[in-house]
Amino acid sequence: MLELVNNVNDVLWAYCLIPALVACGLWFTWRTRFVQFRMVGEMFRLLRDSSSKPKGMGRHISSFQAFTVSLASRVGTGNLAGVATAIAVGGPGAVFWMWVMALFGSASAFVESTLGQLFKQPHSDSFIGGPAYYIRHGLHCRWMAILFAVLITISFGLANNSVQANTICGAMEGAFGWNAQMVGVVITLTTLVIVFGGIQRIARVSSVLVPIMALGYFLLAVVVIVTNISAVPRVFQVIVESAFGLRPAAGGMLGAAIMNGVKRGLFSNEAGEGSAPNVAATATVSHPVKQGLIQALGVFTDTLVVCSCTAFIILISGLYDNPDLNGIALTQSALQSEVGSWGPTFIAVAIFLFAFSSIIGNYYYGEANMRFMTKSRVAMTIYRLMSGGVFVMVGAMMTLDAAWSFIDFFMPLLTACNLVAILLLGKYAFRLLDDYRSQRRQGIKHPTFHRSQLPEIEHDLACWED
Repeated sequence: MLELVNNVNDVLWAYCLIPALVACGLWFTWRTRFVQFRMVGEMFRLLRDSSSKPKGMGRHISSFQAFTVSLASRVGTGNLAGVATAIAVGGPGAVFWMWVMALFGSASAFVESTLGQLFKQPHSDSFIGGPAYYIRHGLHCRWMAILFAVLITISFGLANNSVQANTICGAMEGAFGWNAQMVGVVITLTTLVIVFGGIQRIARVSSVLVPIMALGYFLLAVVVIVTNISAVPRVFQVIVESAFGLRPAAGGMLGAAIMNGVKRGLFSNEAGEGSAPNVAATATVSHPVKQGLIQALGVFTDTLVVCSCTAFIILISGLYDNPDLNGIALTQSALQSEVGSWGPTFIAVAIFLFAFSSIIGNYYYGEANMRFMTKSRVAMTIYRLMSGGVFVMVGAMMTLDAAWSFIDFFMPLLTACNLVAILLLGKYAFRLLDDYRSQRRQGIKHPTFHRSQLPEIEHDLACWED
């Protein structure tokens, strides 16, 4: 059964999703006039200005908090175990294709998060939105909105959390010999305490956890790279040669490098997948483009920084050719070879922080879409128990292959649904970007948007003042 699922996954990725992702990334890059490159400075300025919540926001979520929640979901097992799996299966060239996906996928991330902000709806704890909401209010296609809501609830709120829990348990067992079931119980109880506090508690935890874990891991990677600086040119050479099948041993792995690089790149940075817009919509900003730019920066942070840290640690160690190592075990062994016996312990702690933050971020994606489908408190309680409880425990006891196959099956379906929506609605993101740039050229530091600027959909923009 698992082999059949994997075969279906390969067909979906090779002939449907990869061409669609590349085409959309290139189109949005061209249509936004290379927004992800030209406005990097503006992205950092907005992130800096949004680090504190303005007075009068009450229970609303700041732009920085929304950024950290989305980064909490992005920066997880994909950065540690996923990168290792991509290299082990597809060779070092997979890293190159992860970079390509990040560079062009960030334009897709900008468009989808801008649309998430544009079509957000009012809610008691914060704003609420995402692809299901912009499909419903932008395309007026309820069945497609429901389909997306169901897919993301299953893939992120349930399946993805199993993958994260699986990796945590594997890391803890490898480093400390702890029983997977007992680790699963601890993760489950901690998760339930946080998710029952809603988006406010999730945002507070993420805004503290994410900067600490990302900075700590980055500094460790810098130490490894600096102490092996002479090996860095060779690492780049191996990546490029493998990426294009130039090495004799890698000639037959070109397809595997592209496939695994794109698959794990998407799993990690989520660009175009339709996940980040769910939390991007919660932010209180004066213009939708602001959060679109900040979320595009999240793709760079995830792949070009954190994923690259893991890739360089593994490639410098030279252990990627070992057929007995895969997933988090490869990352732990690579770090141990570079920093000594405490390497696996550090990775175990890092993977706990990375994956646990992803669990609570993934949970919220499901919550936002459950609220789109139903107002029932009973249904929400059941979802919380399933996402933060049952599927976390199931993940603790699953095999690595089963966990990855499960998420790989739902990801193409989910992404295809979102890509159709943002292709059809992208024109609004382009107009908003032109308006934002125009206001910035006039010297306006904080551009503003009013729904009367888009008269044809004005009645669908409930959260924007006239």
